[in-house]
Amino acid sequence: MTQAEIKLCSLLLREHFGEIVEKVGTYLVRTGSQPLRAVCADTGLALDQVRKALCVLIQHNLAVYQLQKRGCVEYEAQSRRVLRVLRYPRYIYTAKALYGDTGELLVEELLLNGKMTLSAVVRKVADRLTETMEDGKAMDYADVWSTFVRLADTHFVQRCPQVPEGPQGPDAPPPPAPTLVINEKDMYAVPRLSLVGKGKRRRSCDEEESGGPRAKRQRSEAGGAEPPPDDGIYWQVNTERFHQHFRDQAIVSAVANRMDQPSSEIVRTMLRMSEVTTPPGAAHTQPLSSHEGGGVRLSVGGGRGVSVRPAAPACPAAGGQAGGGCASCGVRVSLGGVRQEESVCP
Repeated sequence: MTQAEIKLCSLLLREHFGEIVEKVGTYLVRTGSQPLRAVCADTGLALDQVRKALCVLIQHNLAVYQLQKRGCVEYEAQSRRVLRVLRYPRYIYTAKALYGDTGELLVEELLLNGKMTLSAVVRKVADRLTETMEDGKAMDYADVWSTFVRLADTHFVQRCPQVPEGPQGPDAPPPPAPTLVINEKDMYAVPRLSLVGKGKRRRSCDEEESGGPRAKRQRSEAGGAEPPPDDGIYWQVNTERFHQHFRDQAIVSAVANRMDQPSSEIVRTMLRMSEVTTPPGAAHTQPLSSHEGGGVRLSVGGGRGVSVRPAAPACPAAGGQAGGGCASCGVRVSLGGVRQEESVCP
């Protein structure tokens, strides 16, 4: 990384997480993977401070740990993830444009907290939306949950890796660091929860000082405290999916400028139909059948300008001539120069 990027990472960490996290994070950005003892010695911070700072960085996906062969755990900062903090407002705005105020607050809460359970983020967002509604109205948990399901279905949010459940002997020592895994089939599977209720407003100052309703609520919560049904299943924002959405917008805009508006709408439809089935770094979208989208296949990058040509050498419906332009034949659209670059600008 350049010195300017390192300085920018330092400023972002200080602004969002404070001086201690900034000191630990900047040290890892400069030096790379380091064990806990080296971080404490070189930063001059206490062991407890370094541990808490590393917990904050890992919670927000800004650092990772890895168990080395000699049994030592080393920590490494994710500098590119730190720079993506600049894009958080754009992620939130995109969620608002696609899924309204509820989607905006869901993405915002996940970005603010790094990782959250579904039940916790639904209740938090419902409470925030209730605060903005008229007196006597409240946001239903089920409405917030349905918006979260839509975000997961389009891969804008995803599950976090978990510690695998496996048989461990009672005498087996715990590993120095847990190994987190995630099944791709479960990455976007939203658990079915019976979230019944509505958002709550904040108590007034008079009620909090009197202690009546607040104390009664605290006693009731303490008496019947049970873990939520989705305890241990955490969610996070899928930033790669947002970048894929930004890339698709750039592709549609390029087609509109180079060709015409109807062509850009065709490309937009193709991208939408394959947005969750095509990997972010793929050169082509998944092929579509003629019933889905005219058998069109999109190629991103690796070409010159925009070109449309028949996928087959000859089209029977067009008199057996290549390039006859039959709407039912496979067509491949190639866009050159559209690449997803990492940048420090939002």
